[in-house]
Amino acid sequence: MSFGPERVLLTDRVAVVTGAAVGIGRAIAVAFARFGADLALCDRDAENLDDAGGEVAALGRRAHAGVLDVRDADAVRAFAEQVQREFGRVDILVNNAGGGFAAPFLDVNDKGQDALVRENFTSVTNFVRACVPLMPATGGSIINVTSIEAHRAAPGYAVYSAMKAALVSLSQTLALELGDRRIRVNCIAPDVIPTPGVGEMPVKTPLPYAGSVDDVAAAALFLASDWSRFITGATIHVDGGNLAAGGWGRAASGGWVTAGEPLA
Repeated sequence: MSFGPERVLLTDRVAVVTGAAVGIGRAIAVAFARFGADLALCDRDAENLDDAGGEVAALGRRAHAGVLDVRDADAVRAFAEQVQREFGRVDILVNNAGGGFAAPFLDVNDKGQDALVRENFTSVTNFVRACVPLMPATGGSIINVTSIEAHRAAPGYAVYSAMKAALVSLSQTLALELGDRRIRVNCIAPDVIPTPGVGEMPVKTPLPYAGSVDDVAAAALFLASDWSRFITGATIHVDGGNLAAGGWGRAASGGWVTAGEPLA
């Protein structure tokens, strides 16, 4: 099978993107629209979500925006019903919404832990259950945005990291369970990506330049398109090489040092 440039297009496909008001989610939505998709966007940030929908519409694509809490299963089901009425189906689902806070594990109370679980894991199961029945017999693509913290220790972010790791495991299992429906399930694990939620970040990667939300969007576009038709259960690390680096860091002199050695 040959793959020309046209195989990366998403012409007239319907994509659902969660956490689409700003940052990575918005960049993914806009990239999909540029490549021909219609968008169903959701977020709790009503003002920025409206702006994101306007950006999609300005590219000549249809946009449906829903203000909701992704942790609320009833709200997610209602949103999916609206998407079905508006577009008739879902071809692509991007579970991008999530978040966390810094605290040692022993300082995280029951309420805080429950919030982290629901925001980073339960939100994904809510959308998978709501959207998979809307995917056509020709198949679909589910893209779960995790984190480099799913693949390494994360002091101060124990529950967040555990939920991102759980999401990787869930994605691998769903890749098997949904394979006979021609639905592919993959993850993107970003690191050092400046967003409105985290602000600017120092460049501490093997690559000597910073990443951006558009780098994550490019990976999502690949996973949504036919170019990745034989890829499922995988994770793309958009991290400038940080996972590969392990405990190594680039010194100011340009050489490399291991953990515990001064970077200067």
